[in-house]
Amino acid sequence: MTNVAQVIKNKPEKEIFTISPDSTVLEAISVMADKGIGALVVTDADRVVGILSERDYTRKIALMERNSYNTTVNEIMTSQVITVTLTHTVEECLQLITDRHLRHLPVLEQGKLIGLVSIGDLVKATMEDQKQMIQQLRQYISG
Repeated sequence: MTNVAQVIKNKPEKEIFTISPDSTVLEAISVMADKGIGALVVTDADRVVGILSERDYTRKIALMERNSYNTTVNEIMTSQVITVTLTHTVEECLQLITDRHLRHLPVLEQGKLIGLVSIGDLVKATMEDQKQMIQQLRQYISG
């Protein structure tokens, strides 16, 4: 069964984009737009303190009629971040994402941010596992 370490190893883009909790929301959404990503991990002195997603922006800025120019990331980020480690399986991560309605999971190792896996990364890994299983079963059946 594939684990998070393998998912991160197979990701074409390994860079983790972070932002400070004191940055403006405008800065955050500008980074997301520029990088083509849907979430930023919020860090303070190498410590994960939150995550900011497009969903946070939509619900806490646009719908509440706040201003992106003077609202800080800290004001709208999700501060109770659910994280995983390199040893978590893809299945465990998908269960977390499903149960908690998440799209991204920061990966920590000894308290340090070392990666970020998305629902897309996990689905891709699941599809690869299934392809390999089918191939093995075909080989077994055909002898």
